[in-house]
Amino acid sequence: MPYLTEPEFRHDQPRRLGILLINLGTPAAPTAAAVRPYLKQFLSDPRVVEIPRLAWWFILNGIILNTRPKQSAAKYASIWTRDGSPLAIYTRQQAKLLQGYMGDAGQQVVVEWAMRYGQPSVADKLMALKAAGCDRVLAVPLYPQYAASSSGSAMDALADAIKALRNPPELRIVKQFHDSPAYIDTLARRVQSHWAQQGRGDHLVMSFHGIPRFSLDKGDPYHCQCHKTGRLLAERLGLNKDQYTVAFQSRFGRTEWLKPYTSEVLQQLGTRKTGKLDVICPGFVADCLETLEEIAMEGKETFLTAGGGQYRYIPALNAEPDWIIALARILAPHLGGWLEHQEDQQATTARLSLARALGAKH
Repeated sequence: MPYLTEPEFRHDQPRRLGILLINLGTPAAPTAAAVRPYLKQFLSDPRVVEIPRLAWWFILNGIILNTRPKQSAAKYASIWTRDGSPLAIYTRQQAKLLQGYMGDAGQQVVVEWAMRYGQPSVADKLMALKAAGCDRVLAVPLYPQYAASSSGSAMDALADAIKALRNPPELRIVKQFHDSPAYIDTLARRVQSHWAQQGRGDHLVMSFHGIPRFSLDKGDPYHCQCHKTGRLLAERLGLNKDQYTVAFQSRFGRTEWLKPYTSEVLQQLGTRKTGKLDVICPGFVADCLETLEEIAMEGKETFLTAGGGQYRYIPALNAEPDWIIALARILAPHLGGWLEHQEDQQATTARLSLARALGAKH
């Protein structure tokens, strides 16, 4: 396999520390033409769909990619903004604000963001960090709870990118942060702020993205981590077991997924004439199709049609200052030793002088 050409090395360039935030992905536009290649890349990932490749190839290319792009494009159009995809907007803002916050704290880092599917790609952003002089990179899949189909797939993308490099950077990965006190506290403040403005609801639904049930049976820790996040958040909010429900959304296909299904929970709560229902998605740190269209729109319709009262979706953490501060705290232990040994300008100048004395051109 031919390796990619390395960025030009310069002795006067400081050796930097890079952080790469990785989110799921988004099509470039809310059109069938843009959604189709995005869906093909996403649904071709064996981490996402674990059935025999040959059988799935015919299903994907013969059925799904001929029907689903138009349907999905309509859903994306319902949440698209003047500046583009909400997921891309918020992830970009998170990267910019994190770099600024850490820089103000004297931690000189270069923060980039990438998408597992679509653009900007993990490989391109890893090269951008190398070009900026980063010889150490902390990769951060922005999934609080680990699942093979999300965080595991992001790790695959990192591995593929590393394999193409002649001189890969030193790499660390944040595998999960589902029980991080900083994360739980930020979620709790998000709910409390909502209650302060809108009044306390009668019930809180915590909706997490679903995965097939067999993933749990094969040892995926996602189900347990979602429930731990839910329990810790409920404890932080002072809720008893009757005041909240952990549920799972975004079921795809006919196989059994993690239960209870969010759509069924919302219908049941509506049938019970729940007066004020609050819904939050603690598995998403940025609003996207699954939160804004599936939960805030479709979920509301399901609940109200079943006879429920008020339906209040609590937005994701997005680019709130509290979340940026919490994210920096979550990353701090993973940066141990790296931040303490950053190269200052004096060390860079000394290294350049020695290199020139030995005949280096740059």
